[in-house]
Amino acid sequence: MRVQNKVAIVTGAGSGIGRATAELLAEEGARVVVADIDPKGGNDTVEAIRAKGNMAHFVQADISKEADAKKISDEAVKAYGGIDILVNNAATFVLKGFEATVEEWQHSLGVNVIGTAMVTKYAVEHMKKKGGSIVILGSISSFLAQPDFFAYSATKAAMVQLCRNMAMDLGPYKIRVNAVCPGSIITAASYRHMEKVGMTLEQFDAQEGAKTFVGRAGKPREVAYAILFLASDEASYITGAHLMVDGGYSAQ
Repeated sequence: MRVQNKVAIVTGAGSGIGRATAELLAEEGARVVVADIDPKGGNDTVEAIRAKGNMAHFVQADISKEADAKKISDEAVKAYGGIDILVNNAATFVLKGFEATVEEWQHSLGVNVIGTAMVTKYAVEHMKKKGGSIVILGSISSFLAQPDFFAYSATKAAMVQLCRNMAMDLGPYKIRVNAVCPGSIITAASYRHMEKVGMTLEQFDAQEGAKTFVGRAGKPREVAYAILFLASDEASYITGAHLMVDGGYSAQ
């Protein structure tokens, strides 16, 4: 059990990478606070965790609202007595170029950057007591240019830089901060995209896999294992770093 008896918050845990991470942390002994804007997705994750005999608690939250960002930590402490691990996974996807509106830019910044900062701000108030680990989800889009990815790429790049600055400021409190940057991962969002463009899973996997060294798209569980490592004491001398989980996409 790599995170036995730790209390872990995972935002955006109602689906995709967030759900896979919440389930894996629970399997490895953590008591998990599942935070998501979608009550159905969040409760489904909690039920899946509890079905395996593990512990989970759901908090409905829109992290672009400061009160909700604070509520996540408040409920974690109320339910489990503290916070050891924070996984900032919640994000919004505005995949547009110049046609993105001011409102869409503000929403992207509000969730991806400001929301992440606020969730962390309130979690850190409790984590400073005994240290811990924070993992922020960046993306290959934090580093690579892609067509019509203005708001998404800009905010994901900001999240990686936020990781570095937080690592510096929180080091004295024995709180490590790292980023995991996934490539193309097959999630519910991927299926929505496939449906929109009339693409099969096999076609999507071939298209995305062609950009990698391993010849396929990734799976949420593969990203979750990277997050688990950085969240655990095994990564005790790693902070301010970003780990690419992209099948070699960004190494080309």
